[in-house]
Amino acid sequence: MQRFILTGAPGSGKTAIIRQLEIDGFNVVEEAATDVIALQQVQGIAEPWTNPSFIDAVARLQGHRENQFSTAPSGIQFHDRSIICTAALAIYLGHPFSEFLLSELARVRRDAIFQKQVFFVQNLGFITPTEARRISFEETLRFEEVHARTYCDFGYESVQIARGTLSDRVSAIKNALAHFATGF
Repeated sequence: MQRFILTGAPGSGKTAIIRQLEIDGFNVVEEAATDVIALQQVQGIAEPWTNPSFIDAVARLQGHRENQFSTAPSGIQFHDRSIICTAALAIYLGHPFSEFLLSELARVRRDAIFQKQVFFVQNLGFITPTEARRISFEETLRFEEVHARTYCDFGYESVQIARGTLSDRVSAIKNALAHFATGF
């Protein structure tokens, strides 16, 4: 199985792209951070990301979801974010890397879980706030830079998915997949 990561700044349109890829027949693995935020907010924690334990909660859910889909049929699988994104989030928030996060990063590297090409969805030029996404557009640009640098530091190749319609973005991903398959 080839596992590809789809990443980018908050509000860049990753979820819409993932939904379309799923409709088009690809296996997808959901993002974890938004679900952790929603759960903790229901539990009365207004801003869970301010606590360093948030990073491990996200990493644990990501690992669970990755394992849950590890026996999926062969082919291509898209992951809405990854443990590398969680590392970027820790850097962005100023949280230290825990032993658990470090062990997950080492495991993903050692076991070559993901393809080295990462689909990096560029920002849309604006941000729509939600309960889980309380970030300004300027902050998303900084977060985008941290993400790009973190993936580079971990040895991944960024495949830029430019602003555009959903159809254009999904087509760009499928065209890149065809390019990877032929090696040209």
